[in-house]
Amino acid sequence: MLRKLFPYERADSVFSIDYERLVELGFKGIIFDVDNTLVPHGADSTPQVDALIAYVQSLGFRTVLLSDNDRQRIERFLLHAECDYVCDAQKPATAGFERALEILGLEKDQVVCIGDQVFTDVYGANRCGIPSILVAYIGHDEPGPKGKRRFVEKQVLRAWEHSSNHGRLGGVEREGAVTPAVRRRNFSDLNPVFYKISERKEILRRSYADARGDTTFASEFLAMRLHNLVSSHSNNLIKRAPGVDLTLQENKAVNIAIASATMHGLVVHPGETFSFWNRVGNTTRRKGYLDGRVIVGDRLEPGRGGGLCNLANTIHRIVLHSPLTITEFHSHSDALAPDEGPRVPFATGTAVSYNYIDYRFRNDTDQDVQLLLWCEDETLHGQLRSEKPFPCTYELEEEGHCFRKEPDGKFYRVSKIYRVTKDRESGEVVERKLLMDNHSEVMYDYSLIPQDQIVE
Repeated sequence: MLRKLFPYERADSVFSIDYERLVELGFKGIIFDVDNTLVPHGADSTPQVDALIAYVQSLGFRTVLLSDNDRQRIERFLLHAECDYVCDAQKPATAGFERALEILGLEKDQVVCIGDQVFTDVYGANRCGIPSILVAYIGHDEPGPKGKRRFVEKQVLRAWEHSSNHGRLGGVEREGAVTPAVRRRNFSDLNPVFYKISERKEILRRSYADARGDTTFASEFLAMRLHNLVSSHSNNLIKRAPGVDLTLQENKAVNIAIASATMHGLVVHPGETFSFWNRVGNTTRRKGYLDGRVIVGDRLEPGRGGGLCNLANTIHRIVLHSPLTITEFHSHSDALAPDEGPRVPFATGTAVSYNYIDYRFRNDTDQDVQLLLWCEDETLHGQLRSEKPFPCTYELEEEGHCFRKEPDGKFYRVSKIYRVTKDRESGEVVERKLLMDNHSEVMYDYSLIPQDQIVE
């Protein structure tokens, strides 16, 4: 009887479970308890929990909530998340678990149950033959029957820790080491789940700020081109160099072509703001986006919609040659791959990530401007046009460009990049402004750095 109360695994919280590892182990569905598992008893959901549900679903998991609460409580909990549910489950009765399996459409060995109570979640799952993960309950020891039950649970778990039944879910031998499905880590340890949750929270925060703010985003398109060409820039979409993944490069070209179409011909009226993500939206598979190259920490990895930083950078470069006001700009290394041909300042380096790392500019001039962006023959073309010429012209200058090996053993591209503003009629310099004190880590094979550009 005691073994019927033993979980397969234990975890500190739902946020410390390695869900990607569960995918590797063949699990396809998750049954979540609600109270004291996802949130404190009776509490509404949080952005972190909503993001967690969205994250595990993005991994391919089918999800269902299994709760003893009534329908009204669960539907209120799911206000901002999409998930099936079974209410009034009367755990540990097996009927609720069996109904959850029907909803998931999976076999019991393909599903894992995650809950906080031994005598309801774990016992009920075990009675149905469903593997379980017991998480530490959210809250404090309670008086009355529930408090007494928690005390008994602690004794059960002590017996579990001394048995051979723990670690049944995720332990697999790999060269003498066990790789667990549950990792005891703090929420603040920046594990993949935490990163996804934090990212989701930032996306929601940006969406909320835009919805309640007074920014007017450019949305009108014009089929005809405005008369005056302010600036233009073209760059090769596919880099073919040693160590560069050609498939990711080709996927990048597809992604840029899709995103370019969302802003080709866009007119930014005086007072309006251009937002990269306001035009592009989320880079989903349904829209046709593929895995391109993205930067995660200090690594280059495949990622959905990867490569759009190149598009944002092209926009940034043509905007720098105009009087438009850049209101949001983020940068990453501009040494992701060897230069193709002569060095061009700001040829790369602009960072965007849906939707909280954005590229934005505002039109503070007295006339309309227009963006033109299109792909042709493996080349991205960008133009910024206006109704008439502006009073000044703009140029980029770079000083002290070189590569340098630093004490950490890594190579960096260093330089200072300036924007020079000149009066159109006289040609006199009006302003010389430092835009970037460049210090970019080289992200490609050091042997490909031109030897004559390395300084000690």
